[in-house]
Amino acid sequence: MSIHSKNNKMNNRLCLSVFAIALFGLLLATTPVLAQTSPNIVVILVDDAGLMDFEPFGGEARMPSIQRLADQGVRFSNYRTSPLCAPSRAMLLTGVDNHLNGVATIPEVIPKEHEGKPGYSLALEPGVKTIADHLRAAGYRTYMTGKWHMGRRVQDLPVSHGFDRSFALDASGADNWEQKPYMPYYTTAPWYEDDQPATLPEDFYSSAFIVNKMIDYIDADNNTADKSAQPFFAYLAFQAIHIPIQAPREFTEHYDGVYDQGWHVLREQRWQKAKQLGLIPADAALAAMPEGLRDWQKLSDEERRFYTKAMAVNAGMLEAMDHHIGRLINWLEQSGQLENTLFVVTSDNGPEFNDIVNTAGIGLWKVVSGYNSDIDTMGEKGSLASIGPEWASAAASPNKMFKFYSSDGGIRVPLIIAGPTIPQGTMQSSLAMVTDITPTILDYLGLPASLSENDIGITGRSLKPVLNGSREQTYGPSEAVGLEVAGNAALFKGQYKLARNLPPHGDGIWRLYNLHKDPGETSDLAEAEPVVFSTMLADYQQYAATHGVQSMPEGYDALEQIKRNTYKKLFSAYYFYIIPPPLLLLAVLVWLIKRRRRGQ
Repeated sequence: MSIHSKNNKMNNRLCLSVFAIALFGLLLATTPVLAQTSPNIVVILVDDAGLMDFEPFGGEARMPSIQRLADQGVRFSNYRTSPLCAPSRAMLLTGVDNHLNGVATIPEVIPKEHEGKPGYSLALEPGVKTIADHLRAAGYRTYMTGKWHMGRRVQDLPVSHGFDRSFALDASGADNWEQKPYMPYYTTAPWYEDDQPATLPEDFYSSAFIVNKMIDYIDADNNTADKSAQPFFAYLAFQAIHIPIQAPREFTEHYDGVYDQGWHVLREQRWQKAKQLGLIPADAALAAMPEGLRDWQKLSDEERRFYTKAMAVNAGMLEAMDHHIGRLINWLEQSGQLENTLFVVTSDNGPEFNDIVNTAGIGLWKVVSGYNSDIDTMGEKGSLASIGPEWASAAASPNKMFKFYSSDGGIRVPLIIAGPTIPQGTMQSSLAMVTDITPTILDYLGLPASLSENDIGITGRSLKPVLNGSREQTYGPSEAVGLEVAGNAALFKGQYKLARNLPPHGDGIWRLYNLHKDPGETSDLAEAEPVVFSTMLADYQQYAATHGVQSMPEGYDALEQIKRNTYKKLFSAYYFYIIPPPLLLLAVLVWLIKRRRRGQ
């Protein structure tokens, strides 16, 4: 072989080696690579808890576990979510506005005019990626336990949206002690493990089970050689404190006497506490309760006893949930995983106002379903209770209204972020939105959104700059941020908020507020500042057009829509039992008429 040939072979090998090294380098540059120290991520979502329901924000319930996280992290005092559960969950998990991700509203309140419209499929639509999708692509283990409420077809369940393991409830709520529904809209409590219908254990209590199952999932993979080195993402979506409010007696008893003075006093107490904590200015006014609500002093002794106990159970349910969150934290600590775990703790919307016990026609269903409303055993197995609109208004204090509505009582909720490199024991007043959670986690980990050509882009923003102090605000004073669910809408811009609420507790009129001076939304500035009002109204109309917000049917009322949708659902489930009796009766009448005519 000639020297020339040998040199050519050596050159070819050298070129191939250089090409291989370059290709490897390119792959490293374009593919997210997890460091051994990449933090675990735990997202905890509470159901229907208002801003001051959390102890770190001034609430009465004992929540030492969440208080510990607040003390070790940052509390966001101006965080906004949507006024309803499923849209909030979809936005939290995707970072995408609810009208773009497919969960514009919830099945219980959707009018027939919106069914099937783009963004109104009520399940995550093609091209929408969850935080679990992003993290699994980056090498994370991913788990979900608790309430899902975004569809029960296999393609809708968590297992089809980035979660390795899941135990999920596809309903707005369910009983916390047994596998049964909490309202006539549902015929069962539809739980699923991964992609299969699941049965709950005999010793089920929702908060305990959600934590137990999560620990089981994480621990099983911790003991698997090929997964133990991977960090994990855990999403725990609690049923507390959604209807029905239920808690073990030992937690409820901690609140004997706490709420004896009634809802008017609690509203005032939380309002004053909010001033002390710096949640609102010292001179901020307190909004009036919605019209038509009851006066505590005009209730009978029995009614006051009932609602006092209801609020005690509500607080007990929060404490029970916190107790089980504490078990998760202790387990992570004992297994050496806690120090390298980022926690995000928040709520899906404000306090629930529906008083299910006093809903027309609920009595027969309650008996058939094995529920009671006894005061002495309230919150225990078989109990059906809720706090009602008056307590919901008090719980939402110092904010106006409650769940379902775009007033801050429905959308201003707690947010706590704690973990490695997060400042400790601080309060952050910058505006933050539910769509900001996913981009914040990705930014915190240094991961790209990894969207393909047909994927829906994230609409939220990372909160990391305000967390690390490199920026004071996530949204500038001239940037408009909108939200809408079931016709209840809001738009934030600088110090101003534009809001509209529909019946039964709203009137459909757009109002303008200066939240810096008036966080209770007590003074409408629409006439006093017409330029700001008209500009923000135009901003909202642009938001609605670009995000595909459907206009509401004339005369829409959420509670009336729930009734219509419930009747339709019941007929669909029980038509075989409903139709034959009238047909049989009609046949008998026809036969009797014919027989009578023959006899004449």
